[in-house]
Amino acid sequence: MAWVHGHGDPGLQPERTSLAWSRTSLALVVASAMFLRWLPTHGWYAVSLVFSALVLAIAINSTQRRRYGRGSATIRQEAGRASVGAVLTLAVAVVALSAVGIVAVLVLPVP
Repeated sequence: MAWVHGHGDPGLQPERTSLAWSRTSLALVVASAMFLRWLPTHGWYAVSLVFSALVLAIAINSTQRRRYGRGSATIRQEAGRASVGAVLTLAVAVVALSAVGIVAVLVLPVP
């Protein structure tokens, strides 16, 4: 049954990894919805936060199939390696998005 997905991992590692990326994407969509609450007070700044979070979520979803395929292939070849570039890019983007959100709360004037 495990070979249905093209790999022999009984722990279904590519599926778990894919679900983790999907949860991260969903969390970004929720964060963008929360940024919408700032629209009346921060205007364009809030729109940029919403847009940034949504673009990041779309980027994660659009690369899911390729990431899953690579994960399955590395299991078949028994040469699995972490996707350091994707994780580092996501980490930097989330830290930047958080920093911009903190600036909105602490620095921007509230009308």
